[in-house]
Amino acid sequence: MNECPHVSLLPHPEPPPLTATCPECEAVGSHPVQLRLCLACGHVGCCDSSPLQHASAHFKDTGHPVMRSFEPGESWRWCFADDAIV
Repeated sequence: MNECPHVSLLPHPEPPPLTATCPECEAVGSHPVQLRLCLACGHVGCCDSSPLQHASAHFKDTGHPVMRSFEPGESWRWCFADDAIV
């Protein structure tokens, strides 16, 4: 794993999730494949394997670069800006 400059800018403790699932998927009746938690603000979005890719869209809309898996038993983090696991 790499340490990117964005990780040191994250709030501590990490923000709580704003919802239990992807609200954008819920709004349109889509089913998210995997969930991701934005570590800047707590937004929950679906991953790039989901049809609508709301976690990536959240990064593009807000510039919040680092998220972590929001799946049970997973704790890995991804930086969209650096395109790397961190």
